[in-house]
Amino acid sequence: MQVVSIINHKGGVGKTTLTANLGAGLAARGKKVLLLDLDSQASLTVSFFTPTEWAEQLLPARTIKHWFDGLDTGEALSTPAGLVATPRRVHEKLRRSPGQLDLIPAHRDLSDVDTMLAAQLLMNPERFVPLHSRLRAGLGHEAFADYDVALIDCAPNFGLVARNAVAASDLLLIPTKPDYLSTNGIDSLGLKIAQFVEEFNARSDDRITRPPAAVIFTMVQLSGDRPIETQRSVMSRIEAGNVAPFATTIRDSKAVYGPAPEYGVPVILGGTGRAQTRELRELVSEVTERLDGVEGMAA
Repeated sequence: MQVVSIINHKGGVGKTTLTANLGAGLAARGKKVLLLDLDSQASLTVSFFTPTEWAEQLLPARTIKHWFDGLDTGEALSTPAGLVATPRRVHEKLRRSPGQLDLIPAHRDLSDVDTMLAAQLLMNPERFVPLHSRLRAGLGHEAFADYDVALIDCAPNFGLVARNAVAASDLLLIPTKPDYLSTNGIDSLGLKIAQFVEEFNARSDDRITRPPAAVIFTMVQLSGDRPIETQRSVMSRIEAGNVAPFATTIRDSKAVYGPAPEYGVPVILGGTGRAQTRELRELVSEVTERLDGVEGMAA
């Protein structure tokens, strides 16, 4: 299984929308996809399950938080298989496809997990590798052997849970609006990832590789068929930088993307927004091509 983290320090850049539509688009093409929601706001989770379903069926025992619980007492789960939930409404949309879309939901107390893990690390620095490898170990479990791709929706920070995602990843996608504030942290994020990988490998015989990264421009405002001038200048600056962007960009369209979570079906499957659906399908193709390239490098 290949693992992709969708990550950015900045919130409000479309990480969740991107994750949901990439996952659904890959599943529509026959892939078996696992989504993981690492953000306590749980936007990805409630994009597929109603708030009532989340509160009553998932929060008690079926969230990503439960995979991190009990690490300090030795009572942690031995298998993550019981945390997986299948969104009913998307499952119905995919019934003619051999693909599948599943989700390990978020928990509203995920921010406390970061604090708890950091406290454990402070008390016992020798636990650096096990604490940062928990997610990697879970995704490598035999229960997930049949999945093709895992997509991780990260919170807008670089805490211990987010570092778990990086340690598990084969590819990083950095969604960003083409404006100063949204793009300002890309280089900083890259530096932090490099430092983390270096520290991890200095402490572990089971070395990890710094995942390749790509920027995806989201919320692009068009004039005619081109981004507006102020956004073009930002995009040009990023294109000249260290992290190359994908060719496909995602236009700003609140009228199309805004209502989708309420219905539990991402835009790419929903049949609305012809231009948006075309862009998303092109992005799925580009991500698939990039993953094929990553797999070829690993081989």
